[in-house]
Amino acid sequence: MTGDGGATRAAEPPPRHSWPPAGTVHDRRFDVLFEPVRLGPVQTKNRFVQVPHCNGMGYRDPTAQAQMRRIKAEGGWSVICTEQVEIHPTSDITPFIELRLWDDGDIPALARIAEAIHDGGALAAIELAHNGMNAPNLTSREAPLGPHHLPVTTWANDPVQARMMSKSDIAELRGWHRAAVRRAIRAGYDVVYVYAGHTLSVLHHFLSPRFNHRSDEYGGSSENRSRLLAEILADTREECEGRAAVVCRLTVADDREGGIGRGDTEDAVARLDHLTDAWDFVLGTWESDSTTSRFSAENEREPLIAGLKALSAKPVIGVGRFTSPDTMVAQVRSGVLDLIGAARPSIADPFLPWKIEHGLVDDIRECIGCNICVSGDMTMSPIRCTQNPSMGEEWRRGWHPERIRPKTSDASVLVVGAGPAGLEAASSLGRRGYRVVLAEAGRTLGGRVAREAMLPSLATWRRVVDHRLFRISGYPHVEVYRESEIEPDDVLGADVTDVVVATGATWRADGVGRWHAAPVPIDPGAVVLTPDDLFGPAVDHLGRERRIVVFDDDHYYLGGVVAELLAGRGHRVRLVTPAPLASAWTAHTLEIDAIQRRLLLAGVDVAPSRAVVAVGAGAVRTCCVFTGREQTEEADAVVLVTARLPVDGLVAGLEARRSEWSGHGIRSVRCIGDAWAPGTIAAAVWAGRRYAEEFDEQPSDAEPFRREYTALAPYSRVP
Repeated sequence: MTGDGGATRAAEPPPRHSWPPAGTVHDRRFDVLFEPVRLGPVQTKNRFVQVPHCNGMGYRDPTAQAQMRRIKAEGGWSVICTEQVEIHPTSDITPFIELRLWDDGDIPALARIAEAIHDGGALAAIELAHNGMNAPNLTSREAPLGPHHLPVTTWANDPVQARMMSKSDIAELRGWHRAAVRRAIRAGYDVVYVYAGHTLSVLHHFLSPRFNHRSDEYGGSSENRSRLLAEILADTREECEGRAAVVCRLTVADDREGGIGRGDTEDAVARLDHLTDAWDFVLGTWESDSTTSRFSAENEREPLIAGLKALSAKPVIGVGRFTSPDTMVAQVRSGVLDLIGAARPSIADPFLPWKIEHGLVDDIRECIGCNICVSGDMTMSPIRCTQNPSMGEEWRRGWHPERIRPKTSDASVLVVGAGPAGLEAASSLGRRGYRVVLAEAGRTLGGRVAREAMLPSLATWRRVVDHRLFRISGYPHVEVYRESEIEPDDVLGADVTDVVVATGATWRADGVGRWHAAPVPIDPGAVVLTPDDLFGPAVDHLGRERRIVVFDDDHYYLGGVVAELLAGRGHRVRLVTPAPLASAWTAHTLEIDAIQRRLLLAGVDVAPSRAVVAVGAGAVRTCCVFTGREQTEEADAVVLVTARLPVDGLVAGLEARRSEWSGHGIRSVRCIGDAWAPGTIAAAVWAGRRYAEEFDEQPSDAEPFRREYTALAPYSRVP
């Protein structure tokens, strides 16, 4: 790597406001969470482990990842792990961007991450993975490897099969893994994870009767199927002896037909316990292990993990989207876990352990379980988080989850709109020390988040609002005014120097979205609703047992949630979508299968690959997106979940009176969040943070964030 981009090369994060607040008191109830735990040759400083998690940066952005991991170490996590690290070209999971340790050339990037973790005060862990049948090898063009001749188990159902590994292939795999362990230790890692979980590892594939159809000593019985894992663990232990701990990440439950059962796991733990320094138990697929809050509560997987610790003399790590320290303590006291593992909670609040230790539990930025973080990996883009807008921006923009540079002037800001963007802007500006006036037209603060949190299974999302209101309540220089509709005259008469408009967006009622760029014909007598109507009394006026068509041309979560809401109220619901599945974009948040299942079980009739082309009184006309063939179906009401329009009238009114600004002491008017361009809640929160970070800065033509450039290889012309 040659470093960051030229325009921002010399830029360093600005001085940061002091943190934490003074006068915090340690709560002795949580002392058990801060006891050290021995992992073979190393010892943790507490029981908090940031388990392996992907981040969409991988080998492309190692310095950005290094800084992200370092800040978590600063936040008190005792062990910080990488994502899965490919150990060989036959383990190439392109298009996904993970770390690689194919050869010595990959060591510098891995060493930078380990060094950053150490700099933050934590043990550095690395998860070595040969992805086996999950590796389509699109870059390397090598044949995928697996226990038997079967199609690959990739996200895209790539049209290729894995080759059944021979004895010599198995010997080579062991050699590749040994070499990767040696390189990991050279790179400075203290803990080496052996990955046998999530159906993403060749070791899982060998363990699973679903994939392992062999008749030799590596197939058949549970003992034979675990033979390769035993050999890899023994090899890893030999290479690590006295220098690094060995952790086995093992599947405990696989809900696929013919998958790994509880008996297989118990047998493996009992037989292989002497080869590992700790166990990290996971579920059989990533989707089931990282379910969203719509489909599982905190610690819902405990029954699947309980009892395994009794089979082992080694510490046990586990996750459960833990955000409550009381739940964490209960895990340790009841003997379920020794170490509290976390991926998503460590993303939402990198300082979660620090806050528990220093009596700042109320300030924990709790994970809402929306999985927008996962979408970074699935879309090969830097990780993001709804709750923590600094996630992924630690090195790129110099943002920190808890510290922000102090104010540089006596400017004051009017924030119009208390939705996710406005709340984050007010909170972060308040933390910088600016005087802020936050005005909300309604009585309830939180905007779309407060409304959507009332929908089925989305109550956890309320944490986005609660966290920011908690912080704002601690700033006497931030004033909040409810039921305050702001007009241009109000702005020009306000005693502020700057204005930020975060008034959100409204759903369109004309059918315009991705499929239709122009309004669809709508009969004046038709009952047409949008999601905005469902938050008010209109949903009650529908009565019961009505025939309702939901047109989902948004493709994220809301179309499916709306259909679920209406079905739960006794209506006959038909969800029409141009996509092949309902809420199709949620494939990136690992919940698309769960959404289809819930809708079908709720009695929702899902009509994929169709679009609503006209709405009549008591009927709608839809068409096949492939053939254009139309059909008419009865409908008492239609709910359009299509596109949104920014509520930007205030900005337009102020722009029309720009000549008056200076006379009223107004320096700037900015529009952010959905009022600027409708997007996700995460995007709105991020926009609020960006406004606060860049406030009072001089405009610059420099790139807005650092980039890392790859060094060019020597060039030679091919004959």
